[in-house]
Amino acid sequence: MTENKTKTRVLFLCVANSCRSQMAEGLARHYLGGKIEAASAGIMKSFVHPLAIAVMKEIGIDISSQRSKNMVEFDGHSFDFVISVCEESDSLCPAWIGAGEKFHIGFPDPAKNKGTQEEALNSFRSVRDDMRERLISFLKSKI
Repeated sequence: MTENKTKTRVLFLCVANSCRSQMAEGLARHYLGGKIEAASAGIMKSFVHPLAIAVMKEIGIDISSQRSKNMVEFDGHSFDFVISVCEESDSLCPAWIGAGEKFHIGFPDPAKNKGTQEEALNSFRSVRDDMRERLISFLKSKI
C-alpha cells in the first residue's frame, strides 16, 4: 500500500462469484471496512447464492445488494491483494494477471452440499465461520 492511499484494495476470486468470494467480500467490508476496499469476481458471472445471503444475515452482514461479477470488469484495476478462495484445483480457480500481491486461502464449496436444507445451511455456516476466522486474521496481519 502506498502512503497516499487511504484504504487497502482487496479482490477475492472464485470460479462463479456466487458463494465464497461473495461472503469474503461481505466479511472484509464488515470487519475491516475502515481500512479496506473489498471486491469479488469470478471467471463467470452467475448470481449471489441465496444461502450465502441467508447465513451472512444471521451474523448481521447484508450482502443482498452485492452482485456477481466477471473478473473482466476489473481489467486495468490494481489491487494491493488478490486472494483466491476456491478449494478446487488451479485449473478451475481464476488466475489474476493484473497488479496485486497474490494469495490463495482455499475453502470448500458449500453449494456442493446436496443434503437437506439444514445440512446445506450448515455447510454455508461452516465456510462463513472459517472465512471469518482465517481471512480476517490474514488481512489484519497484512494491513
